[in-house]
Amino acid sequence: MNRLAKRGSETLIEMVATDGEESNGPLYETNSTAGSELPGSSEGLSSTETTLLISDHQGTAKRFNLFLRRRLMFDKRQQSKDSIFFCDGTRRIDYVLSYVDDPKQDGDKKAERRKEFENNLLKSGLELETEDKKDSEDGRTYFIKIHAPWEVLTTYAEVLNIKMPIRENDIPAAMENPFECMFGLFRLPKEVMNPEPDYFTAPFSKQRQELFFIEDENTFFSPSVRNRIVYYILSRCPYGTEEGKKKFGIKRLLSNGTYTAAYPLHDCQYWKKSKDQNCGNERYTLYTQWARFLRFYKEQPLDLIRRYYGERIGIYFAWLGFYTEMLFFAAVVGLICFIYGLITMTGNMSSIEICDEFIGGEIIMCPLCDKNCEYWKLNSTCEASRYSHLFDNVATLFFAIFMGIWVTLFLELWKRRQARLEYEWDLVDFEEEQQQLQLRPEYEAKCTQKKKNPVTQISLIIASMIAVIVYRLSVYAAFASLMEDTETLQPISSLLTPQLATSVTASCLNFVIIMILNFLYEKIAVWITDMEIPRTHLEYENRLTMKMFLFQFVNYYSSCFYVAFFKGKFVGYPGAYTYMFNKWRNEECDPAGCLIELTTQLTIIMAGKQIWGNIQEAILPWVWNWWRRRRARTNSEKLYSRWEQDHALQCFGALGLFYEYLEMVIQFGFITLFVASFPLAPLLALMNNILEIRVDSWKLTTQYRRPVAAKAHSIGVWQEILNGMAVLSVVTNAFIVAFTSDMIPRLVYYYAYSTDQNSPMSGYINNSLSVFLISDFPKEPGASLGAFTTCRYRDYRYPPDHEKKYLHTMQFWHILAAKMAFIIIMEHIVFIVKFFVAWMIPDVPAEVRARIKREKFLTIQILHEYELNKLKENLCNRTDYQVEKEVIATEGKRELAQVMG
Repeated sequence: MNRLAKRGSETLIEMVATDGEESNGPLYETNSTAGSELPGSSEGLSSTETTLLISDHQGTAKRFNLFLRRRLMFDKRQQSKDSIFFCDGTRRIDYVLSYVDDPKQDGDKKAERRKEFENNLLKSGLELETEDKKDSEDGRTYFIKIHAPWEVLTTYAEVLNIKMPIRENDIPAAMENPFECMFGLFRLPKEVMNPEPDYFTAPFSKQRQELFFIEDENTFFSPSVRNRIVYYILSRCPYGTEEGKKKFGIKRLLSNGTYTAAYPLHDCQYWKKSKDQNCGNERYTLYTQWARFLRFYKEQPLDLIRRYYGERIGIYFAWLGFYTEMLFFAAVVGLICFIYGLITMTGNMSSIEICDEFIGGEIIMCPLCDKNCEYWKLNSTCEASRYSHLFDNVATLFFAIFMGIWVTLFLELWKRRQARLEYEWDLVDFEEEQQQLQLRPEYEAKCTQKKKNPVTQISLIIASMIAVIVYRLSVYAAFASLMEDTETLQPISSLLTPQLATSVTASCLNFVIIMILNFLYEKIAVWITDMEIPRTHLEYENRLTMKMFLFQFVNYYSSCFYVAFFKGKFVGYPGAYTYMFNKWRNEECDPAGCLIELTTQLTIIMAGKQIWGNIQEAILPWVWNWWRRRRARTNSEKLYSRWEQDHALQCFGALGLFYEYLEMVIQFGFITLFVASFPLAPLLALMNNILEIRVDSWKLTTQYRRPVAAKAHSIGVWQEILNGMAVLSVVTNAFIVAFTSDMIPRLVYYYAYSTDQNSPMSGYINNSLSVFLISDFPKEPGASLGAFTTCRYRDYRYPPDHEKKYLHTMQFWHILAAKMAFIIIMEHIVFIVKFFVAWMIPDVPAEVRARIKREKFLTIQILHEYELNKLKENLCNRTDYQVEKEVIATEGKRELAQVMG
């Protein structure tokens, strides 16, 4: 391994202060058999030789270059195409940059940027090796391979405060679960679950290297740590001054096209092991043990995921796996509630009366629209009323309360699981990674004045929501007229009522609008956040997260809120209907209630989102990569190098994990905010998440370049968002049970207005429908069904012959009071149970807390022993005079401390 003699221990920050100096230490190597000049490399470099950037001893350098050139050409012929090392076979490739030399598009300017940037990388201590475009698979792309030598790694490991092993952990493992043998089917091999032993760790220090457990300098820092250090340097390396402003960072160079890609390498092909014995083949292990759908019933190798991809990605899959496990219990209870509704469907008195020819068949309902709509019989909604009972029954109340408690258990138990991971992954007392707390390069370059966001995009969402409502109101009358007049639709009119037909088509339209707006909101949120110029990476991610979540919250849930809390609530009554914009008559609920329509809306949006999400995450990346390989000179991955194979993959991106969290949090909202209307929502989410884990793992392992590893000790701001949604879900489900379902009116009738002791719910349908005199219509809305003078509508109003004609009856106010009382009681009961459960469950398990204290004590003891031994060695090497001075100084410090105390 080549070491930097002069500037090896110099950090990038120190280098920037003296960036006018010449580099006189590191190697810049060029591999090529062609005689073309390399754009962007240092002046004087030829494609047929390797040049040492040293000003002195030029004769020695030339002889060494000739020898090295011959050796590299020999090594290149012998080197495996799947190698992850420089041509010498010993220096590991920690990062790769690629670019295409295009003179037509600011070629000279980009070449100058690359030259300055690469020279500064050399000054920082990194070693570079360039692959000529003639040797690349497409014949036009240059690849710059980057290696971080030992001096650079140790310097920046100290800068980033990276913890490294000092001794193997000898604390006895926790007692095994006595039921462990029952879960053997779901376990992975031990070498996969625990790829490395547990160690005591301490922040790395160059001055105390002998303290650390260094068996081999080449493997002491794992590949994920190495690529994180290199990315830290790349993100802060300057490349010149333009327009009077200092420019730096690989992110800017990628955005302006100076480089086309920057990425760390996968360690091997995913479908087979590498022939190189120095490769860990962790990608292959992840693919075979984790990223295959047929392994869906197996546990996840979280330690291996963390080792290969870093803690941030590891914590995401840990959270997703835990969330999926907890969904199993919610899905089982929801399925039981659904089965209860299915069993009791035939005995539901409301649907029996609606379907009865002598009850529902004799009740004439008022027209559904103001023009060209006929009077209709209540029993035409027979089938719809039966299916409504599947979700609108007494189990709805039980499930709403259960989910309020379940969400608390989920969040509290996740805190415990997260605390255990923090201990196991050595993240205790870890605030945030230095890389995340460092100033963003964009902020350092633009920290003149912070801009406030003057734009709000909620108006776009509101406009879209109003458009969907207008659509619902306008087509509602059309469906009502069409289904009554068209004979071919008569067979399905009992199943697909005008209300349901409107709900289904509006839900589909709303889903399409949601998908379109999602694309716009993403661009808008990123643009607004960039305008604000947050100081740190963490602050940037948190701001973007809140903006995107608020946009998506309104986008996905607004239509559900409309159906749940507004539809059918402000209708008016025949002859005095309420109109939107004085044109479109407000929608009415089905005689059996609005809950079935909310269920339809929720099912279409939730299922459609999950199907489209899996298409986006699995099929589109595969098609894109296939097309890129098809356009290449050859599509055989056996014929080109590891860096070229990874270059052909897609970039995971800095926000790749953000979108995964956002997708799951939106799903979490569907199964909590509106779960009272659809007990099967957790089951759908469970099936989706079982697939989601394998899809995410598959695409990350096979379709994307290896992401830069980063540390994280929690799911971040998403935890607060989940807590907020958990509280809001109690309120929304209480209102759904009270105002959207028909449960409270039925209970009021059962206890206060029923007159049949043998069958208390008999007569409920007739009681819930008010009477309207047809002659009171300002204009006859439709044709007559026969000789009748009145029609019925869903409300609690006095009949036309009463002195309080068409005013609300006392029963209406009783029902309203019962609804408000139910909301208050349910909310208080659920909140009390939630807070009690949260208080009872500690965030950190007692066993983990004890092990943390024990490990801290032993680590401090190890460090003290090291310092003591070091002091003894120094004392043995000193003269008596030096020892005497040390003793005097020590006694002076002690006396001063006593005086001060």
